[in-house]
Amino acid sequence: MALSFEEVINAKNSISIKNQAFINGKYVNSVSGKVFEDFSPVDGKLVTSVAECDIEDINNAVKAARAVFEKGSWSRMAPNKRKKILFKLADLMKKNILELGILETLDMGKPISAATGDIAACINCLNWYAEAIDKIYDDVAPTRDNIIAMITKEPLGVVGAVTPWNYPLLMAFWKIAPALATGNSFILKPAEQSPLSALKVSELAMEAGVPEGVFNVVPGFGPTAGKALGMHMDVDKLGFTGSTEVGKLFLKYSGDSNMKRVSLECGGKSPNIIFADAPDLDLAAKQAADGMFFNSGQVCDAPSRLLIEKSVKDEFLEKLVQYSKPWMPADPFQPETSMGSMVDENQTSRVLSYIENGKSEGANLITGGQQVKKESGGYYIAPTIFEGVKNDMKIAKEEIFGPVLCAIDFDGENQALEIANDTDYGLNAIIWSNDLNKVHKLAKRIKSGKVLVNSMSDGDMSVPHGGYKQSGFGRDKSIEAMGQYTQTKLTWIELK
Repeated sequence: MALSFEEVINAKNSISIKNQAFINGKYVNSVSGKVFEDFSPVDGKLVTSVAECDIEDINNAVKAARAVFEKGSWSRMAPNKRKKILFKLADLMKKNILELGILETLDMGKPISAATGDIAACINCLNWYAEAIDKIYDDVAPTRDNIIAMITKEPLGVVGAVTPWNYPLLMAFWKIAPALATGNSFILKPAEQSPLSALKVSELAMEAGVPEGVFNVVPGFGPTAGKALGMHMDVDKLGFTGSTEVGKLFLKYSGDSNMKRVSLECGGKSPNIIFADAPDLDLAAKQAADGMFFNSGQVCDAPSRLLIEKSVKDEFLEKLVQYSKPWMPADPFQPETSMGSMVDENQTSRVLSYIENGKSEGANLITGGQQVKKESGGYYIAPTIFEGVKNDMKIAKEEIFGPVLCAIDFDGENQALEIANDTDYGLNAIIWSNDLNKVHKLAKRIKSGKVLVNSMSDGDMSVPHGGYKQSGFGRDKSIEAMGQYTQTKLTWIELK
């Protein structure tokens, strides 16, 4: 989406911000009347005060979602009609793409070009699942002649989701779209750092014709609103994207309540393996920088561990430093900006503490490592690269969630595999090599939900996204995701 700075600022100055919860088709204050302040990391200024939802608000949202589900005005709606409504919602989002992008930039400092790109990806996601609604068939099992055994898929009922601040709408729509497409009612608890774009979408959903109660947004904090959603006895499924630590809490909440289904997409510490026989070292270096510093490194599957074969280490690092230079933070509202701010002061402090820890552990800082643009009042960190990192260092073990890349050298594919798998996580891995035998062997043995080869692109909606080990379980995207929002029923009919 080609934008001028003037267009962006004019739109920003005229924007209408929704700051109430959206429950049962209406914007409402929290039952307690509480609000929390939403500050922009772009300049540190207050954007608005947002309704702070708690247990009572979650109860109201669940009650509304259950009532409309049982009524059947969405769950039993003709698939083709449900499809048309979701298409209309996608069209309305397209008409409001700049406003939605500005809200995300205000909330978490993402460059406006990336923010509008994310909204475009949300629209694509919604259209993809809407189109799939009447393309998936039930089954009839092969039985004896006097038996009809029908295997059907039914919506679960009330689906809750708790989503992160790094991709406020995109991570939400990876859950919203398949859940609504399969006929469920939906309750979203967005991250408290970035609730505004979801609250705007609520209005668009009503305009599109989504029945009251089917789509609800309850802003608030994890220990209150998030926990209440996870513990609720009348929520059938909870989808979560966020830290591994919090993901484990939702497993506990499920066991302590009604054994609701849980799907988790959690942390990552993804290896990006550069072999000496990579087909294009320049391309690999550019994509290593792009993949790491996009979204200020606040990406769950960011290739934060760079494994480089020793024979090309120096050459590759020299290229990498050059390709990192265009990623210096700048004003997120400038359309040409590549890298914006961190999400808030807490995350900035956290990342800076990891950088200091890397220095103290003996890693060699070759570029970046400091906070920049302090005069703006916002929170910005320069692209940071460490080399000489050992895989047992804290910066190599723990998810930093910031623009910090750790370069680790290796000798041969066996050592590369050992280092790649020496992690609690398993969300993503990248291999750069021209040797197909080596690629196939490593791809089979790397413990990761996805393995990319000679590219970092995996943006197609037709492929699943999810992890191994403590990166979680379940899958977003693709037809697989639709199965997570349905339950299987057998109807056995004996003919007389």
